[in-house]
Amino acid sequence: MPFWKKKKPKQQKSTAKKKPAVTPAKPLPKTEVKQRPSPLPPKYEPSKIPDHILGKEDVLKIAINSAYGYKPKKNATSQEPQQKKPDARKEFLRVFGRLTTRHRAWDVWRDFVVMFACSLSNPVDKSHYDEREKRYLKIINKYSKEEQQLFPELSAHTVMALEEDPEQDFLGGIFMELNLGNGKNGQFFTPYHICDLMAKIAVDDVSKEIDEKGYVTIHDPCCGAGATLIAGVHEVKRQLEKKNLNYQNHVLVVAQDIDEVVALMCYIHLSLLGVAAYIKVGDVFCDPIKEGDSTENYWFTMMYFSDVWQTRRIVHRMNDILKGEKR
Repeated sequence: MPFWKKKKPKQQKSTAKKKPAVTPAKPLPKTEVKQRPSPLPPKYEPSKIPDHILGKEDVLKIAINSAYGYKPKKNATSQEPQQKKPDARKEFLRVFGRLTTRHRAWDVWRDFVVMFACSLSNPVDKSHYDEREKRYLKIINKYSKEEQQLFPELSAHTVMALEEDPEQDFLGGIFMELNLGNGKNGQFFTPYHICDLMAKIAVDDVSKEIDEKGYVTIHDPCCGAGATLIAGVHEVKRQLEKKNLNYQNHVLVVAQDIDEVVALMCYIHLSLLGVAAYIKVGDVFCDPIKEGDSTENYWFTMMYFSDVWQTRRIVHRMNDILKGEKR
């Protein structure tokens, strides 16, 4: 029988249950894994103080922000150069030159010195207020409004110069540099370094006199712009600093000069340095400083009116009265 006619044997049906087909498991959806909460409370982050509440350059804002850990961002590409302090002497000469376009240099210098001295005297010396205030107004009205604004600048540069270096004759140096001295009368200011050397040689130990009187007096009958007096004051100051004493309460300066302009230059210097002093304008031979003298030509510094020196003057007068009664 051909093979193609042969019948296939019947397969016996299995009694065993068929296993169900295993389908591949679907991947679970991705879930965000949350960190376990920390047992500690979250760190407190204070809000930054805005600039509109405190200025951009406010020191308090910088201090508070630095305490909270905020640091200002630095621009690495552009660094602002540090501004140098202006030279007070050069600035003074620059402003002074602007005033000499319409006025003589000597007139401008004299007016500046007189007005500056009046502005220092009037707040404290009320006995000469009316006279000096009229003199101030008479001088300032000679100048235009633009020129009037330059005189306070000259005063400011003088203050800044003495603030940076108190041991100098600022006005006297500029006075000689501008060739404003009276050559006919032999007016020439001693350089400050020579005055400083003379003060170190001449000034002895002042502690004994201060223990007895409470103060020491420095006198110059031909003071000029006050270079010698300034050097003497600083020499005494160095001695008193070793004993923790304030020289302003223990140094009295008495000065005189026949030239009003240079005498007032001395007055300005001593006033700005905080020295108790009085300066008389007049001839030391014909009209010297004496007791009971008229105070018409006297200029008293602001420190002269302090409580310490006023108390000393009251005690001195009381002693004079008691001495007179004993006689």
